Amino acid sequence: MDPSQSFNQPPGAWDSSEKSATVHPSAPPPADQDNLAGYPPSFQVPQGPYAQGLYPGQTVVAVQPGVFVTVAPLANPLPDYLRYSVFTMLCCCFPLGIAALVFSCSTRNANLLGQRELAEKNSKTTLILNHAALGTGLVLIVLLIVINVLAMTS
Repeated sequence: MDPSQSFNQPPGAWDSSEKSATVHPSAPPPADQDNLAGYPPSFQVPQGPYAQGLYPGQTVVAVQPGVFVTVAPLANPLPDYLRYSVFTMLCCCFPLGIAALVFSCSTRNANLLGQRELAEKNSKTTLILNHAALGTGLVLIVLLIVINVLAMTS
């Protein structure tokens, strides 16, 4: 606009070249390979039809690397009752022994990963299953002996 015109009066002739840049934004400036402020010197601006992503319309998203947390085994690991579980599985009650063995291995893994609460829960469950398997096995053995003795006497 002409600076000689007053702000209170409307402009005499409208010049389309005076439109603001916000109404008609200009194209982005070309990438300057020599002056990339803030980027390492080895940075290359992508060129070609797929410069913005792998496919047209897809943009590139930069992701930060993940955080790796290392855990230490428990200083005082809880008992896993692995031998007891194998014994009850082979000699007493196979189904309960298998379940006890699974919880025993889970207790061992929780001990190695430093998860005390999970190790306590699994250790308690293992012990209960082992006791149940031992009791079930002993009851079955006693019943078999009684049935055999009664069958022989009759």
